[in-house]
Amino acid sequence: MPTNLPLKEMTLEEKLAACPSCGNRNIKKVRRNWTGSFKGKRYMVPNLQYYECPDCGEKVYDRDGMREIEAHSPAFERMHPKRRSA
Repeated sequence: MPTNLPLKEMTLEEKLAACPSCGNRNIKKVRRNWTGSFKGKRYMVPNLQYYECPDCGEKVYDRDGMREIEAHSPAFERMHPKRRSA
């Protein structure tokens, strides 16, 4: 995918030509419920968009995806306190 944009201005999709782990050039953008754990606490990020390699299972997250994970993670509770209902 040729582009005239400097590397810094390219999107992850434009930069990600292959899986960074195995080199498979068939990495796919997916949108799924994602689960993680922190200190024994499991948590879920609903409908998270990320890239996944069908061969090795490697997952690659863009900036927005990482922010969504952080917003749901117990590791970042102090930085993102839960909102109280009015």
